[in-house]
Amino acid sequence: MEQSIFLLEDDVDLLDGLTYTLHKEGYLVDVAQTVQKAYACLETGGYSLLLLDVTLPDGNGMEVCRFVRERGNQVPIIFLTAMDEEVNVIRGLDSGADDYITKPFKLGELCSRIRAQLRRSGISEAGGENRLSSGPVSIDLPSAAAYLNDEPLGLTNAEYRLLCLLVRNAGQTVLRETILDALWDGNGSFVDDNTLSVYIRRLREKIEEDPSKPVHLLTVRGFGYKWRKENE
Repeated sequence: MEQSIFLLEDDVDLLDGLTYTLHKEGYLVDVAQTVQKAYACLETGGYSLLLLDVTLPDGNGMEVCRFVRERGNQVPIIFLTAMDEEVNVIRGLDSGADDYITKPFKLGELCSRIRAQLRRSGISEAGGENRLSSGPVSIDLPSAAAYLNDEPLGLTNAEYRLLCLLVRNAGQTVLRETILDALWDGNGSFVDDNTLSVYIRRLREKIEEDPSKPVHLLTVRGFGYKWRKENE
C-alpha cells in the first residue's frame, strides 16, 4: 500500500518542487496552500505523514498541528520553517510536532527525515512484550497507548517512544546520546540541542504532579535521564 503525505505550503515554487520529489520517491501527495484548505483535507483524508509550513496567508502550521493532535491523531508531523530561533522551534514542538527542518533545506535530508518518521511510526516497540508499567504509568505496547493512573495520556509519537525507552530502563540512567540515537538518526545530528529538553518538559507536565519537582522522570546532571523505579 502506497504511503500518502499531506503537504501544506504556500510558496508555489517550493510546493511544485516538493510535490515532484515526493512523487518521485513513491509517495502519494495531497497539497494545500492555506490553513482553511488544510482543515478540509484533514477532515476527510487519512495520511501517513504531514509536512506543514509554519507561516501561511491565513494562519500558521502550528494551528493545524494542534487541530490534528486535539483529535487524537498521532500521525507523524514535520514542520517546514524559515524560523530557526529557539522560541519558534520550541513552540512548534510544543504544538505536537515530531520534527522540524529549517529552510532552505536539502531535499535529500528532508526525504531522509520523512523515511525515519514513517519507519518509526510503523515499527512496533513491543519486542515480544505486551505491556510496560512503573509507578502510575502503564503502556500497552500493541496499541501504542500510554496511561497515567489508568487515564489515557495524550502523547505525540516522539513522546511515546521516549516514555517507552525510559520506563523499559527504569532505575537506570539513560544517556542523552542514547536517547537521541534511539529517537532520531545519527545520534541526534538532525535535532537542535533543545529538542530533547522540550520533550522531557512536556512529559513531566503530563505525568508529574509538580513538573518542577519531578519524582518519576529524573534528570541525572551531566549524563541524561532516569525513570525512577517504584521501590527506589
